[in-house]
Amino acid sequence: MKFETYEKTKYTAHLPDKNGHVHYTPEETSVWHDLLVRQEKIVAPRACDDYLQGLKILNLSKDEVPQCKELSKSLMRVSGWTVVTVPALISADEFFTLLSRKIFPVASFVRFREEIDYLQEPDIFHEVFGHCPMLTNPTYADFMERYGILALKAHSEDRILLARLYWFTVEFGLINTKKGLRIYGGGILSSKNETIYALESPTPQRLPFNGLEALRTPYRIDIMQPVYFVINNFSELYQLLDGNIQDLLDQATRLGEYPPLFAA
Repeated sequence: MKFETYEKTKYTAHLPDKNGHVHYTPEETSVWHDLLVRQEKIVAPRACDDYLQGLKILNLSKDEVPQCKELSKSLMRVSGWTVVTVPALISADEFFTLLSRKIFPVASFVRFREEIDYLQEPDIFHEVFGHCPMLTNPTYADFMERYGILALKAHSEDRILLARLYWFTVEFGLINTKKGLRIYGGGILSSKNETIYALESPTPQRLPFNGLEALRTPYRIDIMQPVYFVINNFSELYQLLDGNIQDLLDQATRLGEYPPLFAA
């Protein structure tokens, strides 16, 4: 998520020029190319069809790091969303405000080659390859907008719980399909190792999605996830937020969180 707090970052965001174009170095472009070529092959048999269709719609170039203007044109046509260049990390208020306006924030740097397999900060590959294809799905996109609206109005205590909901859906969600279990979470789909681990490892728990359970489940951002929640369709997510989400938040606060399934 864009509003996680990190002690230190090695990355510097690129500023767009007067035409909104971000200029990337040859090395950054090379890293983007290698990431895209590798990850497209990995996600092909493991991502849900909605994601794969979104990837076709975006038609990401392997030879150029994508620009927000072109991505926005593609998204606007199918779901009414746009993307905007932001620093690597932004405030919670800014993040939620953008979502509530159907704008997805995209970091403007590419990870270093020595961190090509994993980095803690969300770079443009994570944002664009991981998340933007799903924004071509209108139901999923509506869920994201609704999430931004609710989180923007929420108290700080409830935002902590809503961050868990985001984590276990938008970032690390799985979905049942006619083809079997598939991935829709961007945190998984932008990760070489977790894409395989999430579906094929016998280690993690894969639980039917339950809003209250997700709100009570702690997580860590720097490990392979010990638990994933599985939805049956994207309407399930929107209906959760369209119902009385405040009741669930109050219940989760009253009941408290579950013991973590990872070392502290």
